[in-house]
Amino acid sequence: MAVTHMQELRDRLTGIFERSGWLGDLFERAGSLGPYPYYIGAGCLVQTVWNELTGRPPMHGISDVDIVYFDDADLSYEAENEVVEQGKRLFAELPFPVDIKNQARVHLWYPGRFGVGLTPYASLEAAIDSWPTTASSLGVRKEADGSWQVYAPFGLEDLFRLIVRPNKSLVTESAYFAKAEKWKSRWPELTVMPWQT
Repeated sequence: MAVTHMQELRDRLTGIFERSGWLGDLFERAGSLGPYPYYIGAGCLVQTVWNELTGRPPMHGISDVDIVYFDDADLSYEAENEVVEQGKRLFAELPFPVDIKNQARVHLWYPGRFGVGLTPYASLEAAIDSWPTTASSLGVRKEADGSWQVYAPFGLEDLFRLIVRPNKSLVTESAYFAKAEKWKSRWPELTVMPWQT
């Protein structure tokens, strides 16, 4: 059976994570957070790949780890906070914070923080579909059997080509450029695409 280009990129992606040391260990432990579907997502994954591609140390430029899960049976802050506290204990030795969010309850706080209304997400994947860039719309988890689950609704091409492109489904133009400029200062090799692409 022929291996597709997307499968080659997925294999390359997961190989980078396994070789990174700290991130491979994070994937091994993240599944113990609870019975919920989860992904490690966005920034730390993308930045680990950029570090590999540009010859930088694995943790260069990473300021936090995002772990997202989906529990629409209990939307209370208290339930989410239990998972957050469990994560603090589980990942206490990391040199940066782990940000754990129940994507089923984002619509409850997003308007107050960002001034934009948000329809409740129907799934974890629906949340990832709305993340600010095509490359960072990425969720990955390692299953109990050792297999990898990669969710990349816009593919992996932009990630491996060091392209930052807006995903306009939710992010504002100013928020996109603020994020892109911060990344470009840490990884000057990035190509930041204009808003009108």
